[in-house]
Amino acid sequence: MMSLNRYRLKHLQKNHHKGAKRVGKLLDRPDRLIGLILIGNNLVNIFASAIATVIAIRLWGDAGIFIATAVLTLVILIFAEIMPKTIAALHPEKVAFPASLILLPLLKILYPLVWMVNGITNGLLRMLGVDPEKQIDENLSQEELRTLVSEAGALIPTRRRHMMLNILALEEVSVDDIMVPRNEVYGVDLDDNDDDILRCIQTSSHTRLPVWREDINNIVGVLHLRNISKIIDKQGLDRDALEREMEQPYYIPESTPLNTQLMNFQQEKLRLAVVVDEYGEVLGLVALEDILEEIVGEFTSNLAEAKESIFPQRDGSYIIAGTASIREINKALEWQLPTDGPKTLSGLILEYLESFPNANAGLAIGNYRLEILELEGNVVQAARVQLVPT
Repeated sequence: MMSLNRYRLKHLQKNHHKGAKRVGKLLDRPDRLIGLILIGNNLVNIFASAIATVIAIRLWGDAGIFIATAVLTLVILIFAEIMPKTIAALHPEKVAFPASLILLPLLKILYPLVWMVNGITNGLLRMLGVDPEKQIDENLSQEELRTLVSEAGALIPTRRRHMMLNILALEEVSVDDIMVPRNEVYGVDLDDNDDDILRCIQTSSHTRLPVWREDINNIVGVLHLRNISKIIDKQGLDRDALEREMEQPYYIPESTPLNTQLMNFQQEKLRLAVVVDEYGEVLGLVALEDILEEIVGEFTSNLAEAKESIFPQRDGSYIIAGTASIREINKALEWQLPTDGPKTLSGLILEYLESFPNANAGLAIGNYRLEILELEGNVVQAARVQLVPT
């Protein structure tokens, strides 16, 4: 009874399993169940002890007391305690469900005795400061649920298990961890000429494009490419129509957790957000698809070619693009580079060096050895990284 998986038991109860319902009634008051079992257990053991002692004394006299004690202790330990309880612990459902057929009516028959014994016991427990009626908290914390999912094994397919774990991890990741940084944002600049704007729209692999004037910090709207036919006429680009068809930009703070932003996208019926810092400066863009990819993995329908950023070398090291996300590097290589600071490899290197070095500068971050291979301006374009075993 006590070895049963409570969550499986609740599942079986919801599915109207008769044995599970009976066991559930017994486990609603574990003190009564334990009282019933121990009353029966002790009655049988004491009765068996008395009979064995009488028989042994008649056969061997006073020495029979010691013989009966030794033999009966061995018999009870093997056949009444260790063996049956081991079987029951290994196969709790097979034992508990049939046993409930006997225990439930027996509880009703012996209820006055059980009530009296439990009353005395509970009174003594209260004197010791223990509340016998206190319910066990069976609610799972997030970490416990994560462990439960991880240990599900073949009961849940690996891909689905990873998806559930990714959902649980959403609140630990903020939008600035997965956003497209501002220097990589693809969009329309209204200061460009008509031909450049049309070329930008026609060659886009995205369905929504941010539109800005002068600078990306001045985003004036978001253009959905389903409206492209409305902004192009015989003369070419219709700028007035372009501005009419734009949607208002949706701004979000950089520290928004992904689970919160997912709900916000759903409530607002939007798919694209502009990420800003505390001063209102645009940091990048995040789309609904970016959050969904954190759960299910990369979409195979993505039209944009994935940029190769990690190149394995024969000596066990990797040449990695400086713009590569640290989270993506950790995922791909199962590493543990720090993620609580800069989001890219270039930012991590510069933070640790605390300066803008020349190429070929090297540093160590924990067990990781990094060497700058290419530096352009103030950005590390490529670095060699190797994990050194401890």
